[in-house]
Amino acid sequence: MDNLSYRTISAHKDSVVKDWVIVDAQSAVLGRLASQVAKIIRGKNKPSFTPNVDCGDNVIIINADKIRLTGKKWTDREIITHSGYPGGQSRVSPKQVMAKFPTRLVENAVRMMLPKGRLGRKLFNNLYVYAGTEHPHAAQQPKEITLS
Repeated sequence: MDNLSYRTISAHKDSVVKDWVIVDAQSAVLGRLASQVAKIIRGKNKPSFTPNVDCGDNVIIINADKIRLTGKKWTDREIITHSGYPGGQSRVSPKQVMAKFPTRLVENAVRMMLPKGRLGRKLFNNLYVYAGTEHPHAAQQPKEITLS
């Protein structure tokens, strides 16, 4: 019997093959888009997935300013931030955030779906979000995928 036939192969940073993927966020629902992108960044769509290694792909999201929120979330939902100082709490609606920073809603949604800690912070660096259709990553030859 071959000794290596029943061993589980764990990926490590030298054996991981990272691809570049481009996702069009036009008319996509924010939460559904973020969960699928987080899976790709984490590497859960690959057979060589290892939980403690960055084995996911680099993801480029274009048209982040054209995402959708269902229901009355554009006006009724509150995003609460705090500066760390007394009285430093602020509440804004997604509509106000989108007007000022068009990519921030998508970035925060994906960040919250990644693991918390060192690995999650490292994985978040594999995400690139742009408001329009232009991006500076043409040299990486990203593959366009459609999320269902």
